[in-house]
Amino acid sequence: MSAKDVVVKDRRNPLKVARGLGSSQSGVSHWWSQRLTAAALVLLGLWFVVIVLSLLHADYATARATVARPWNALLLIAFVLTMFWHAVLGLQVVIEDYVPTRWKEVSLLVAIKFLAVLGALASVLAVLRIALTP
Repeated sequence: MSAKDVVVKDRRNPLKVARGLGSSQSGVSHWWSQRLTAAALVLLGLWFVVIVLSLLHADYATARATVARPWNALLLIAFVLTMFWHAVLGLQVVIEDYVPTRWKEVSLLVAIKFLAVLGALASVLAVLRIALTP
């Protein structure tokens, strides 16, 4: 038995070994971002539920005035942006794990990010339009 047979083969790409990249080098920031957005969504979600329940039997003018308050508009924008960011992070993990074909994976990631940015911009524009219209 030679020394070559005894050494466990490294399954990483030789270029990754040369650059010092391993399995724990790239996913930590993604993991932290997902956890921070989840924690923010818990707090912002509680605030959102309270606002929605307080407006349950309110008329249009009252609902509009509530959203137009500066803190409520700011928190609503933060909720929307955090929600879309968290959704993109979660869907990215699912796509990377379960889509085997590289071109499909890239296409789906680009489409999801495009749709998330479009949805976030539309939502922020709607909140700003309510908040800034007299």
